[in-house]
Amino acid sequence: MLSPKESVRAVPAYHPPLAGRDGLRLDFNENTVGCSPRVLEKLQRLTADDLTKYPERHAVETAVAGFLKVKAAETLLTNGVDEAIHLLCQTYLGPGDDVLIVAPTYSMYRIYGMAAGANVISVPLGKNFGFPVTELKQRVTSRTRLIAIANPNNPTGTVATCDQLLELVRAAPNAAVLVDEAYVEFYGQTMIEYRSDSANLFVARTFSKAYGMAGLRVGVLIGNPEQMSAVRLVCSPYNVNAVALASVPEAIRDQSYLAEYVGGVLEARGRLQNWLVLSGIEFWRSEANFVLLRVGSSKADSARFVEKMRLRGILVRDRSSDHGCEGCVRITLGPGEHADRLLEALPSVIEECSIAQGVSRR
Repeated sequence: MLSPKESVRAVPAYHPPLAGRDGLRLDFNENTVGCSPRVLEKLQRLTADDLTKYPERHAVETAVAGFLKVKAAETLLTNGVDEAIHLLCQTYLGPGDDVLIVAPTYSMYRIYGMAAGANVISVPLGKNFGFPVTELKQRVTSRTRLIAIANPNNPTGTVATCDQLLELVRAAPNAAVLVDEAYVEFYGQTMIEYRSDSANLFVARTFSKAYGMAGLRVGVLIGNPEQMSAVRLVCSPYNVNAVALASVPEAIRDQSYLAEYVGGVLEARGRLQNWLVLSGIEFWRSEANFVLLRVGSSKADSARFVEKMRLRGILVRDRSSDHGCEGCVRITLGPGEHADRLLEALPSVIEECSIAQGVSRR
């Protein structure tokens, strides 16, 4: 009888709660306003002929490489960062290999690593969710073939410094080290400039977050040209669809739109964090477009908070099941009126949930 391979049978199911998302979407770290008007105008000009042909990504990859100030040979467009992770796992992992990740972090590192037959080793983040560079280096062995780090990290919003990441890259020369920079527009520091010195360093970017194109699924993987040649061998030649490819050049041309949106989110992040300080609510200072805060001590507490917010037309994400996040929720930031709505709703929800105030702040 046909059966999936053992490594796939062991993969935990991942079912993000995407259904029934009516309201202000502060739950999945998406752009809350939308993509650039230039992208929408381009989509409206697409013809039947544009959709008839197989997509060809080389010209768009070249444009993205130029925008990121890297070479086209170092750049691969992917079906979201998820595919970039999957491709690295397919290229470098096999049964008995080790993957190092931190906990908590993005779930797909574990899922794709396990599906490839590798052992996934989780290293807990340190005090106040600090980056555990020493502990990670201590876990590197000859079996370590992939290290995946989200920077800023999801769901904590905390970061590793470039020096810490370089330490890790140099400590594991036989491993692919992926630095997932999905939220880099809200942070401002990148590892791309270090790629030339480290053949095992890969950097991922996405158009899903700040650019507001999550539904189009466009990611970017950047790495050493020789290593990228190997990654391309396991990548479909038609992995990014024609609609997405048509949209990307317009998105990167409209940097003023991006800057305005990011500026609004950063202002909203500051407003929320200042309010949390004044209210005595425990949270972790974020470098992303979201903030993680503790609203209780259990899953029941965080679930109640999420439901109270939903009743006010605002969706937030329960993260209580993540390591070290008992009773925590993650709130995405939107600019202007979206931040106003959030801050108007929070005081009454905090009161209704009887959330303890005066606790320590991170």
